[in-house]
Amino acid sequence: MTRHYNFCAGPAALPTAVLERAQREMLDYQGRGLSVMEMSHRSGEYVAIAEKAEADLRSLLAVPDNYRVLFTQGGATQQFAAVPYNLLGQGGTANFVETGIWGKKAIQEARHLFGGAHVAASSVANGHTKVPSQEAILLSDDAAYLHVTPNETIGGLAYDYTPRGLRGDGVEVPLVADLSSTILSGPLDVSDYGIIYAGAQKNIGPAGLVLVIVRDDLLDRARGDMPTLFSYRELAAAGSMINTPATYSWYLAGLVFEWLKDDIGGLVAMDAINARKAAKLYAAIDQSALYSNPIAVPNRSRMNVPFVLADDRLDGDFLREADAAGLLNLKGHRSVGGMRASLYNAVPEAAVDALVAFMADFEQRRG
Repeated sequence: MTRHYNFCAGPAALPTAVLERAQREMLDYQGRGLSVMEMSHRSGEYVAIAEKAEADLRSLLAVPDNYRVLFTQGGATQQFAAVPYNLLGQGGTANFVETGIWGKKAIQEARHLFGGAHVAASSVANGHTKVPSQEAILLSDDAAYLHVTPNETIGGLAYDYTPRGLRGDGVEVPLVADLSSTILSGPLDVSDYGIIYAGAQKNIGPAGLVLVIVRDDLLDRARGDMPTLFSYRELAAAGSMINTPATYSWYLAGLVFEWLKDDIGGLVAMDAINARKAAKLYAAIDQSALYSNPIAVPNRSRMNVPFVLADDRLDGDFLREADAAGLLNLKGHRSVGGMRASLYNAVPEAAVDALVAFMADFEQRRG
């Protein structure tokens, strides 16, 4: 069997060591004679798996004691509805910074459900190539919270600072962040945020799981008409088990957390690896006459690197030859075209080296 290099934006690569361990435990988990997929989520064995996963995640991110960690379902897209349901119970308006497609979808969902949303700042005018400054973020007078997408997976646009939700009257509202593509890629100060949410299928584990980290004081701001499964308070009270959770995805996420702690050495070490990977690929793009990246240098994503070829007639050949070389899933999102290499934690540095070498060879032959 040959494992190729997977640059997919999600579902994304998983660490080989994690997959190998899951393979060993697939039919017989620690001598119990059954798979984790077959366990009752109420069993002592599975509760221990779930509790260890949360403890390891808390350790990795240094999650403060006044935050709840929830493992839920529905994809990060479901949180576009869950967040306003949980935070608009005392009135006010959801505020957003729009920096790309996912931020736009969050705005659309708030408007669909509640009739309004305030765009406090946007990068539309510059084609989503540079994030708005803190000074450009102008909240509504009744802002209940500020939602940001610190890394836009499709466009490859990332913040180079942590925004604050400051209203004109000086009141700071909770900061809500969709960290689906960057969580666990490096150290993070959880206390900067009121709510963090992230789909699992990039840096956490397989699809089917969503991580939510919510500050305790925000658990009592929910609307009364909210579906029970959306309620952060109910999920926290039930240990994320109001209904049957995505048990196998949760188990695999726990293995990823162990891998980050024990094999990688924590998020500081992971951060250094990710910085090297991104630097190598951006250098190859910047030094090339064939490839280019449109994002302002301070706002370039380390996780999702889009690039275009000077002659888009070569796109098909590039993708076919890359696939044949074992470099998979480099096609850009249909909304922007070109190429995109996602460099999540499980993508090894050797994969980036192989991609850079292929790009140089392709340019020499076809550029």
